[in-house]
Amino acid sequence: MEKLGVIGGMGPEATSYFYDQVVRHTAATCDQEHLNMVILSCASMPDRTRAIETGDHAGLLAEMRAATAALEDLGCGHIAIPCNTSHYFYDAIQAMTSVPVIHMPREAARYAVAGAVAGECDFDPERSGGLFARPIRRIGIMGTDGTVDSGVYADACALVGAEAVVPSAPRQRDVMSLIYDDVKAGREPDLDKFDRVLAEFDEGGCDRVILACTELSVLGRYRAMPPRVLDAMDALVRESIIRCGGVYRV
Repeated sequence: MEKLGVIGGMGPEATSYFYDQVVRHTAATCDQEHLNMVILSCASMPDRTRAIETGDHAGLLAEMRAATAALEDLGCGHIAIPCNTSHYFYDAIQAMTSVPVIHMPREAARYAVAGAVAGECDFDPERSGGLFARPIRRIGIMGTDGTVDSGVYADACALVGAEAVVPSAPRQRDVMSLIYDDVKAGREPDLDKFDRVLAEFDEGGCDRVILACTELSVLGRYRAMPPRVLDAMDALVRESIIRCGGVYRV
């Protein structure tokens, strides 16, 4: 199996959750059947949303260059970045290294329509509770202002023939509050905020909803997500295991 490199720390709890999920979903009967991993917790990485909004990318890209160089030197065969917003800089990051970087938003969008278009993805549609009986056309996106405004998910959804739907301004404030006021601040998340956003997506005719922020992945510790909600982290976990030569288990 190839070694997986992880550029993490954005935020630290999300990176911890990613590692836990890789371990949990790798089919292994002994230590040696798990992936070798190098995890860089780059907690000092400049805030991704702020970098997008200000146009000041230099500090962030310098940190990414150092991280990709370190992972390449350590012999990693693939790189995962459990931070959706950072994928705004994907092309620049990939250009820094010969090691393939997994594009989480594209994989999440691909998984979101899996089963609707036969053969496009090996994601198991039986886990959807019959959700894929109809084509997936509208996908609600719950992410940071940076992720939403950057259009990275709009582009990813368009590649698989779907439309990305973003929350209204009040509901986007709920999303940002969940991310920054609750999870990043180390507080238990106020799930009423989540419910308000999900209800708006339902009213807007969304067939699927993507949790497009790794801080939102942590919500799964407090509540089981309904079948129509796909966590982008789950797609990254699965792709990381499979691409490195491991066996994924549900």
